[in-house]
Amino acid sequence: MIKRFFILSSLCMVLGVSAQNSHTVVKGDNPYNIAKKYGITVDELLKLNPKFKDGKLAIGDVVTVKAEKHTAPVSKPAVVEKVKPSHSNAQVGKIILQPKQTIYGITKQYRISETDLRKLNPELDTHMKIGDEITLPLESIKKYGGEQQAVPAAVVTKPTETHTETSAAVTTPVEGEAYVIQSKDNYYRITKQFGISQQELFALNPGLEEKGLKPGETIKIKRTNTDAAVVSEPVNPKTKIDSGNEKSTATVTAVADDYVTYTVQQGDTVFSIINKFGVSIDELIALNPDLSKGLKAGMVLKIKKQDPAYVKKSGDALSVVLMLPFGYSTNETQYRSMALDFLTGAKLAIERNARGGQKLDIKIVDSGNEASFKNSMTQINPDNTDLIIGPFFKSNVIDVLDFTRNQKIPVVAPFANSPELYNYNNLIIVETNDQTYADKIVEEVKAVYSDQKIYVVADSKKEIANYIKGGLEKAVKNPNIIVVNSPAEIQLDQNMMTGQSAPVIAILASDNDATGEAFANKTIALSKEVQGVKAFSMYYSPVFEKKVDDLSQASLVYLMDRKINAEGSFEKEILAAYKSKYCKTPPKYAIVGFDVVNDMLTRENKKGEIFKQMNKVQTQLATKFEFVKSKANGAYVNTGYRVIRLVP
Repeated sequence: MIKRFFILSSLCMVLGVSAQNSHTVVKGDNPYNIAKKYGITVDELLKLNPKFKDGKLAIGDVVTVKAEKHTAPVSKPAVVEKVKPSHSNAQVGKIILQPKQTIYGITKQYRISETDLRKLNPELDTHMKIGDEITLPLESIKKYGGEQQAVPAAVVTKPTETHTETSAAVTTPVEGEAYVIQSKDNYYRITKQFGISQQELFALNPGLEEKGLKPGETIKIKRTNTDAAVVSEPVNPKTKIDSGNEKSTATVTAVADDYVTYTVQQGDTVFSIINKFGVSIDELIALNPDLSKGLKAGMVLKIKKQDPAYVKKSGDALSVVLMLPFGYSTNETQYRSMALDFLTGAKLAIERNARGGQKLDIKIVDSGNEASFKNSMTQINPDNTDLIIGPFFKSNVIDVLDFTRNQKIPVVAPFANSPELYNYNNLIIVETNDQTYADKIVEEVKAVYSDQKIYVVADSKKEIANYIKGGLEKAVKNPNIIVVNSPAEIQLDQNMMTGQSAPVIAILASDNDATGEAFANKTIALSKEVQGVKAFSMYYSPVFEKKVDDLSQASLVYLMDRKINAEGSFEKEILAAYKSKYCKTPPKYAIVGFDVVNDMLTRENKKGEIFKQMNKVQTQLATKFEFVKSKANGAYVNTGYRVIRLVP
């Protein structure tokens, strides 16, 4: 029997279903009030209308306000895309995104890694819309596309780029080299990245100021230094900033921790301001709602403060410290196996990035145990360290953050995740916390709830089960929620009017595999007695893949992380490299070691500016990394996970 399941990303798909898709501009209209009228952001409006990207609208202009509605399961055949030549002979084509197709589902169906998928689709994100075109290897479309594999014979493809390298290090041009504009570039980002002023940029590229930046076009870049990293210091109160205009300069005054102020100059436009400061128009309007009435010289605007860049210490090589609890100095073996496995994966990532040209200076520190940890910090020179990965334990992470507080060195916590860590703005937290998973389960249950009794199967602590119960009591009407210790306690409800059995909702809030198997068996049995039973699990259990067809009758929805897509080319390469090096399949903590170290190294550029790369969504061997700021000036926390739905 064919396995019937669809896999969704952690963020919901945006569906364009409004009956009205366009708007005719009338007197008084501007991008802000049009977007507000149709319930979309200004950024979304401009993305739907690229010819109006400068924000200038004339009476009578017709603008698109909603994405085209698509209802048919297969709306268009796959088409072949013309692409740039490279070293590969592979051909590519396009599919049209269908309902319930998502990033992870596409990678599974077409046997491609998420890394390769994103290389073919640089604009890909988790807010995909039905009808979007997705580029894939043509061979995969023909082999795995089913009804989506039709290709017009008249169109011929050219070879495409199919690198498997995942390094995201930024290559900085030398003086006289060209630079290809990326989709998220703006004047502020480019001038800061290459250490030049907007005036110099416009002088090198006549006409650029008038026509703006267009992704894919090539511009000239002049660097002020060929080797030294040029990094701006954080903006201080009352600092003068180059406005890119010789006639005037703008005064910026810090008035809060998370924003600065800017006095509007004659000739400024909303779009020149967002390009100058590297913010989105929605961020600007959110802080300055009066902009909907128009921009006037002399207005004082609040501008969201960008994260200050970390300044690399010295030399070309990135100095990285790995702090792992081997316990050799204290003769303790409690965490040694875990640390050794982590190190094997980390070494594979280090060697991979070094072969790709990244210069690395790696130091491994035995962090011992929690009691002896402070002694290990004497091996770290904070004045010559660019990145610290580890330690494993929360109290030790705080010690390192305090030890390096003056240098603000980026510190990566592979396992520690606690609200008290969220105040440190140089901390990167890898582990997705249970509350993030629980909130998603509450959201999923709310979507299908219809006065059913709800059972929550707890672990021994019951903290997460009670958290889910509290969330559901706020989210649904007339909640009847019972926290139980075992799946055996889940019972069908009774209809008071008819006396017949009624379906229930069952939620698993325990990561114990034995409990997971018992939960699966119980929900299968209940779904055979009565239709409409719904099952949800915060965690993955191996039995879910073994009993897909039976569990699909209960419409099981579960969350998952650190699951390897063994069909992806990137994953195959890493698994083969690990087995060749260590003569075995990578164990759990080796996978974590590779994923964490490879993800961090691929976010670093030559200047050591890792925080400028944190907005990228990356999937490594088994872990999805999707970082968000915990607060305006807080830690970066990984919120990445996958949602799996079993559909009857």
